[in-house]
Amino acid sequence: MPIQDPRRSNRPYGLARPCSSSWNWDARWSLPHGGGYDRGVGRVFAVPVAVLATLTPFHASTRPLSPHVKTQLKARGFWHKGCPVALSELRLLTVNYRDRHGHLRTGRLVVNQRAAAPLSVAFRRLFRLHFPIRHMTFADFYGPQSGRPRDGDVTASFECRQAVPSPCTGGKGTGTWSMHAYGLAVDVNPRENPYVGCGQSRDPKTRPYFDRSSHRPLMVTPRAVGAFTSVGWGWGGSWAGDTRDYMHFSSNGH
Repeated sequence: MPIQDPRRSNRPYGLARPCSSSWNWDARWSLPHGGGYDRGVGRVFAVPVAVLATLTPFHASTRPLSPHVKTQLKARGFWHKGCPVALSELRLLTVNYRDRHGHLRTGRLVVNQRAAAPLSVAFRRLFRLHFPIRHMTFADFYGPQSGRPRDGDVTASFECRQAVPSPCTGGKGTGTWSMHAYGLAVDVNPRENPYVGCGQSRDPKTRPYFDRSSHRPLMVTPRAVGAFTSVGWGWGGSWAGDTRDYMHFSSNGH
């Protein structure tokens, strides 16, 4: 029960009384001491909203795929028999993130069980950097085609498919599994961080982002890259040769 000063109003002990400044309050109270009371003075400082925003806690959780999620992955072709990873080896990773307006959102990725812990750390770092992500919900990537974002700018991980050939060579497949097929890769904001080679891209809308010398919103930054390299993941933007995959992060760098 709050301690109250019998000589004052019924204001609870420690409750700040507004003064002329909106940034601090002057609160006076009395404390029991040796059978009497001593006058004490305390100050409580109000915390600006901007500071509170930086203190917003990051949350991450991991759980096995539910029967409903497994059904959706199979029904929409994201997993099928012959994939290099079993559904039992995949996990649903839930993290909070900031969208392009700075609003807090909850994102969900399907990842390899071995990737859940390092990716939790990487996304925690991105969160603390206030790095923006456009779309990252389960439905954005795995939901019905009609409900997915039209811009296709979805951050996602698992997809059972072959590695995509460099724009330098063209073609639809390489004959080898992508690291996404194992749930050991993440593509971040793909429109602003395109897969380019020999001055070309498979998506003409990404051309404004070929030039990486000046930063534009949603482009990965050196600090964002560091969030992944800090957990041992490699970045496609640092590949040798004429091909760069700026959206791509993976456990083995490929």
